[in-house]
Order: sequence, then C-alpha cells, then structure tokens
Amino acid sequence: MNAFNSISTALFDVLLAPFGGTSLWQVWLSLIVWSSIFGVLAMVAFKYCSFQGAIESTKNQIKVHLYEIRLFSDDIIGVVVSTVKILLKNVLYLSNTLLPVAVMMAPMVAMLAQLEANYAFDPVAVGTEAVLTVKLDREVTDLPATAVELRLPAGVEITRPPVRTPGGEIAWRVKATQAGDHVLGIAVGGTVVDKGWAVGGEPRKVPVLRTKSLWGYLYPGETPLPADSPVYSAELSVAGFARGYPERELGEGDIILVFILVSMAVGFVLMKAFGVKF
Repeated sequence: MNAFNSISTALFDVLLAPFGGTSLWQVWLSLIVWSSIFGVLAMVAFKYCSFQGAIESTKNQIKVHLYEIRLFSDDIIGVVVSTVKILLKNVLYLSNTLLPVAVMMAPMVAMLAQLEANYAFDPVAVGTEAVLTVKLDREVTDLPATAVELRLPAGVEITRPPVRTPGGEIAWRVKATQAGDHVLGIAVGGTVVDKGWAVGGEPRKVPVLRTKSLWGYLYPGETPLPADSPVYSAELSVAGFARGYPERELGEGDIILVFILVSMAVGFVLMKAFGVKF
C-alpha cells in the first residue's frame, strides 16, 4: 500500500500541478481532462485485453434466444429453456470483460483517490474543534491505552482529557488555534506516529485518514501506516463533516459521478474508432 500510494502521489503531484485547483473552473478542467484520459485508457484496455470475438459471438447467441422466445411464446417449456440460456450467456458475456476491468482497476483507484484528495475537501477553519481517534494494533503492541501520549505542535491544543478503552482506543478533543499544516505526534512507547491536520489557508490536499486498512488506498493525503506500526489508524472527526473536513463545491460523490459519466461518454464516442464492442 505504501509503495502504491507513494508512486501515485508523486506522479499526480506533478501531473495535477499545472491545473492549479484553488478555483472551481480549475477543478472542473482537471476533472474533465483526467476523466477523458481514463476513458481513452479504458478503450485501449478493452481492445487488447478483452475477448472481442467471444463477446460478439455471445451477443449474437443471446439475440437468437430472444428471437426464440418471441417466435415460440406459446411453448412454455421452450421459453423457460431459452430464458435460462440467456442468463447463462450473460454470465459468459460478463466473464469476457473481467480482464480489462481488472487491468483498469488500479489506475481508476489511483486517479479517483488523487482527484478527491486534491479537490474534494477544504482545510478546516481556525477555531475548529475535532476528536482525534487513535486505534492501537494489538498484533504489534500490548501497551495499555494509558501509555499513549499526544504531542501537539504550536497552533493546536487539547480542550478535554482523553478517553481511553481497554481495547486500545484513545480519543482526544483538540482545537486548532492557528492556521497551518499541523503534525500531531502520537507517542506509543518509543515510537511516534504522525497525523496531519490541515487548518486554514488556500484549498489544498488534506490528510483525511492514516491507517493500515485498505481504506488507505482511497485517502492518499498522507502515507499509510507501516505494518510494524503500533498504531492501526488515526483519524480526526469534526461534527457535521463526514470525513473531518468541509467538502468543496465538488465533493466526493460529485467527483466520482463526473469521473464515471465523462469517462463513459468518451469511451462511447471512441468505441468505433478503437474497434471495441460491448
């Protein structure tokens, strides 16, 4: 996970830089361009990785069975048999498209994750209070939750004492008193795990979640936690914000929707040019 996110982040930090992203039109331009690029890549993947001959043959067989149902609608047994054959052929049809879908999965996740990280959220305002929730990885450390300390930079302060559970979960209420890209230190024994917090200033990539779980692929604002880290996850939550940060004009759902619609439209337009059949 660390390698995947590090490579995609380094690449997209360069590729997205020319678009800016502080204004809405810049976000739209970047989103349309990268969605279109993905649509082209998808056509290349389907052309060279799918079984085009098998797809065409299967579609023709499905049409034959549909005609059978229309022509022999009075034959109940025949209709049932033809319907079962159609269902089986649909399974075969879908199986012929699995390889290009698998090939495109990694670039799709990378593109969407980077677009969301850069454009979906704004930094929180100065004065915001948040709850920092830390979960220990019990497969790595057996230290009690009481042994975990929070080290704060200038501009962030603790407003309430921490709440700890026997299962290794700790929650602090913290407040941002100054703008900046703050780094909160979670000290577990001799290890200090960093958690970022973007406060105030211009729109930019924000660190939503730091974790060992697969969710780390979707939130590349900061590096995932390594396997030997005593911390399993660290996340800041703010009342009223689903991911701890206010959404921009184009939020998570909007970016996903635009990406899918634009890439599909581009693929549909270029389908004949690439000789791709669905």
